[in-house]
Amino acid sequence: MNFTLVGFFVVLSTLFAVIDILGSIPLIIDLRNKYEHVKSFKSTVIATLVLIISLFIGQHIFTALGLNIAAFGMAGAIILFILGSEMVLNIEIMKSDPNTSKDATIFPLAFPLLAGPGSISTVLSLSSLYSYSEIIIAIIVNMILVYVVLKSTNWISNKIGTDGLMILRKLFGVILLALSSQMFINNLKILWFHV
Repeated sequence: MNFTLVGFFVVLSTLFAVIDILGSIPLIIDLRNKYEHVKSFKSTVIATLVLIISLFIGQHIFTALGLNIAAFGMAGAIILFILGSEMVLNIEIMKSDPNTSKDATIFPLAFPLLAGPGSISTVLSLSSLYSYSEIIIAIIVNMILVYVVLKSTNWISNKIGTDGLMILRKLFGVILLALSSQMFINNLKILWFHV
């Protein structure tokens, strides 16, 4: 398959919707408040590499391990459900061990928030319809946008204020719960019909 602008823009918009960096702003602000370290550039680079590597070897890894991509999607949905529950209920389920790093750069920011089951399975699905060049360039452009948003979260937080952040946190927590539930149901249906 050859690179086309139409294909590139389809892949770009699809990945942008799945990654949903704008909708994740309250969660990212919450992670910045909860953890000592959230390195924007490192998270972006890791997420980019995860998506590009998944494009080339993701399906082979799942096949070698005897895993279905739907099972992977269900596991990611559970993690996102827990994150959403924390936001809505104002509780801490994923407690950090005092002996471990207080760094959210890799988990949960790079994975599963930026490069999670949804975006990985989307990349794998798109690879059957579009060229690798269209997908790789779309991933890189999306991750540049992600980096800009990650670097702007403190500014956004200051503009919105404490009350605005609380409202956004609850609102997007509910949205995250709904998305994770839908993601779980969709992947459960896929597994059910493949049994």
